[in-house]
Order: sequence, then structure tokens, then C-alpha cells
Amino acid sequence: MATRLKEVDVVLVGFGLTASILAQELTEDRALQVLALERGPWRDTVPDFSTAWIQDELKYAVRKQMFEDPERETLTFRNSMDQRALPMRHLGSFLPAAGVGGAAVHWNGQYWRYQPVDFMLRSHVEQRYGKQFIPADMTIQDWGVTYEQLEPCYDRFEYMLGISGKAGNLQGTVQQGGNPFEGPRRRDFPNPPLKRSYPTVLFDKGARAAGYEPFPCAAANTSRPYKNIYGVQMGECTYCGYCEWFGCGNYSKASPQTTILPALRRKSNFECRTHCNVTRVNLDSTGRRATGVMYVDAQGREFEQPAQLVILCAYAQHNVRLMLLSGIGKPYDPVANTGVVGRNYAYQIMSSVDVFFKEIINPFMGAGALGQGINEFNTGNFDHGPHGFIGGGYIALWTTGGRPILQHYLPEGTPKWGAGWKKALAENYLKASSIQCHGSVMSYRSNYLDLDPTWKDAYGNPLLRLTFDYQKNEHAMSDFLTDKAVSIAKAMDLRSYHAKQRKGHYSIVPYQTTHNTGGAAMGSDPSNSAVNPYLQSWDVSNVFVMGSSVFPQNGGYNPTGTVGALAYWAVDAIRNRYLKSPGPLMQA
Repeated sequence: MATRLKEVDVVLVGFGLTASILAQELTEDRALQVLALERGPWRDTVPDFSTAWIQDELKYAVRKQMFEDPERETLTFRNSMDQRALPMRHLGSFLPAAGVGGAAVHWNGQYWRYQPVDFMLRSHVEQRYGKQFIPADMTIQDWGVTYEQLEPCYDRFEYMLGISGKAGNLQGTVQQGGNPFEGPRRRDFPNPPLKRSYPTVLFDKGARAAGYEPFPCAAANTSRPYKNIYGVQMGECTYCGYCEWFGCGNYSKASPQTTILPALRRKSNFECRTHCNVTRVNLDSTGRRATGVMYVDAQGREFEQPAQLVILCAYAQHNVRLMLLSGIGKPYDPVANTGVVGRNYAYQIMSSVDVFFKEIINPFMGAGALGQGINEFNTGNFDHGPHGFIGGGYIALWTTGGRPILQHYLPEGTPKWGAGWKKALAENYLKASSIQCHGSVMSYRSNYLDLDPTWKDAYGNPLLRLTFDYQKNEHAMSDFLTDKAVSIAKAMDLRSYHAKQRKGHYSIVPYQTTHNTGGAAMGSDPSNSAVNPYLQSWDVSNVFVMGSSVFPQNGGYNPTGTVGALAYWAVDAIRNRYLKSPGPLMQA
């Protein structure tokens, strides 16, 4: 039988980046007691990310020490409804984290704002190309919030993270050297761009020769010592090359540990309990109000945690599963095309062009977001009419560090193993890099999340089932982006290049990105959205949902910038509107 605990004002499910922001902001009201429940262990810069052991590629990148354990928590997957879904037994395509800080511990720090048209995508496409341009089974929609509304939240998020970069559009005036296609921003980034690596210099020259406008990519890796908006001191990046899949021991990659927790942990009205796996949000007899959550601790004991306000801050797919298990919102039915929870799942589509230089480029000197990119081919930046697809993406060359086990690029035709493979690796390790194409994925009626009718977890609850595949639109867009990357490679004076287009069905096996979106889409119409524009459940007004699960479709950028902006947007509404008068912030 579950043990009932003392009620708190706010319970946060998961303790990653969004939960850290909400905890920091909500505890400014000293009368509020805020509790975070995290399924993984406590982790902090010292001692967990010490350079003495965190820079262990075998342990953290190959054996995935920092991530979710699929033997304990997983999902099932299929490409289409006519297939039987099977459990994901090994982490592959995406890497959900487990532990304090969430995925913001192991992210690269590649930071982008979505463009103004991204938030009005359906309206934009219909107005520019006509309603017939959108395929019948494509379920893209407007977000219910605009870029202009979110801009102050992007700004606050950037100054919290300590972003390094160069503005491309200050209050409507394009700035030389920045991203000329970005939406207007009120001020420049808090820190200047990272130092350039030789491969990014060569990419810059090639991109300019091909007729594009390259710029230094914004980075959540600090280019100089920086004190953020919460008074937390960050250190200057040392370009060690251990950002992706690793914690930062230098206090220079933005994560909750380096930007929020030192300030938050001093507050007496905040508590975090680790190794607490939330299994359900409890609802009252009406089903319209949450009364708290149920969770199981590391000893297998079950607890009921009452709360006045429940905020889901877990990984995107976990938020959706918890809503489905708890009966929050109507589950999506792709056959009847009814319901909202599980609807509009999307991923991202990646391709690349490996490039082989004539000279040594020292790949081991890098940072997670040390890159040079172009943005001519993102969603609103070119005429899609002649091409017949919706969406787009950016093209960039990143120097993230030449870690020897996994990060190597080999010319086309290299043997898969043996002496020939070893010879090619030795000849190319110091002279190769890759141009990445990072593409959007639209939402479709046939791509969704639901509860698996067969497979269950250790608590007897159904696993989440993912049904997803790339569509014709995404393949056309990805081929278009890859061709543009090839045009840059041809202008770079290389020994050779090898284009790697994305072909065939989506596979959950090889790693691609951890950029899963949708399933609890936001919007101003409850018939096609699970949460309103303030990320509040339409059906249960004291439940809010954070993270990329609220994206109606996936953009051509990394989602973290928009995830953070939405967190600040939502917490402002919670503090200044909901807590003063609990109830729906927007009428259906």
C-alpha cells in the first residue's frame, strides 16, 4: 500500500533543464514549497564530471553510462501501423538521460532560436503556397504563440546559459558576421563567438565561394569567464573535445549544474528526491484536477505525493506516456483521427558530406558547438514552390573533438574492417571532418505515440509505442539540403568528399539526434492540441507540460533554445496569472 506524504505546492516530474528553470523561478516566492522528483541519481560538476574520469569515451559514449537503461525503461517501435512493435533493447537513434540535469548534461550546446515563420507554419504555407501545397495526411499547425511573444524569453534563456555567438539581426537591422536570417533580437549574445578551428575556416571560405553567408554558430560553451543572471560563475571553454555525451568538468558548458543548481540549492523551499520513478499523476473524481503523483523509490516502495500543481518536466516521450497512463487528455486515434495525446510526433532527418582535407586539421581540438554554418535553406528563407516540399534545415561544419573510438571519417570505398580499414583510418584521422545537414520533419497522421497493448514495464504499466517513418516530403527536403552541402564541399579545395544521403525507412538502431518532439502538441484549439499556448493541459488545469513534447512539428534547428524559451514563457504565466487565480489560463 502506498505511503501518503505531506502535500507540497508544486511537484516537478523530472529534474533536468526545464525543471531547474521552473524550480529557480517558482521558489522566488518563498511561500511556495517546490519538490522535484528525479528517476536517476544526483550528479554535480564535482565530483561526477571531474576531467580525471569523465573524459572516458568507452564508458560514456560507447557504453552509455549516463543514459537511460533500456533494460529497465524502454519503448516499443514500428515504422507503420501494419507492423508489430518490438521493444528497443539497446539505445540507438536517441539517448534519453537519467539523472539530475537530464539531457542538458550530455548535450553539445548547439543553440538556435526558431524563426518567426516556424511558429506560424501552417498559416505561412497556406498563405504563400496555398492550402493544396500541404499533403492531406500532414498535420502541421500553428503553435498558438509567436516569435515576438517568445523573444524576451529567448533573451533571458541565453543570458542564463551564457551563450557565445554573434547577433545577425538586432532589432530588425541585419548585422555583418552573424546569422542574417534569424528573427530580430533585442541585444547581442552575452559572450562573443568561440575561437575558430581550422576546419571551420575552410568551410567558411568554401561557403562564401559557393555564394552563401556563413556565420559562427551560437554555442552554450562559454568563450570567456561569465557570471549569469542567477549570479553563477562559469569558466572559459578549454576546447577539450568532450562535450557530446559527457558532463563538463570545466564549468563552461551550460547545464543545470553550471548555471542554476548552485543558486537553487541554497533555497530552503526547494527539495529534490532522486531515484524516484513517477508512475502516474493522480486525478480527483471529476478527472479535471490533479491531486498529486504516485512514485516508486529505489527500494520498490510506493508513495503518494500530494501537490497543488503538477508540472511534467521529463523527456518528451516520457511526458506523453505519463499523460496517457494518467488519463490526462484524450488519447490520439490515427484511424478515427480523433484525440490529441500522442498526436503530432516528429523527429529530425540528418545527412552529411564527409570532407577530406589536403593538410592536417587537428580534429581533437574542439567544443560541442564550435561550428560555422549557413541558414539560407531553413523553412522560411527560400522559395519552396519549385521544389514541392515543406521545411528545411541548416548546414554546418562542427568541430566537436576527434574522439578516437567513434569519431572517424573514411573515404568512400574503404573496407569495413581489417588492414585496409586500419590503413585508411590512420591516413585520414588528422585530415577529415564532416558537413552536417540538420533537417526538419513535419507531423503526419500516421506518426504518433500510444500505449503498447502487449509489452509492459516492471510495474505492470504498458510501454510507450512509437510509430514513425520518414515521408516523401522529408526525403525530398533532405536530398535538397545534401546537394547544397555538396556544393560547399566542391568549393573547399579538398582531396575528396563523400556525400551520405538519408535513404529508406527510419531506423531506431543508429544514433542520429535526441531531438524527439510532439505527442503533447501546444496550440489555441483543443481539438488538435493537448496543451494551450501556456503549456497548460486543456483538460486538467493544474497540470503543465514542458519540453519538446509540446512542439506541433519539428523545425530545422536543435530544439533546446525553444524548449528553454517556452519554459520561461510558461513559468511567467504560472507565477503572474495561474497562482493568483488557479484555473484555465485560456478558454477552449
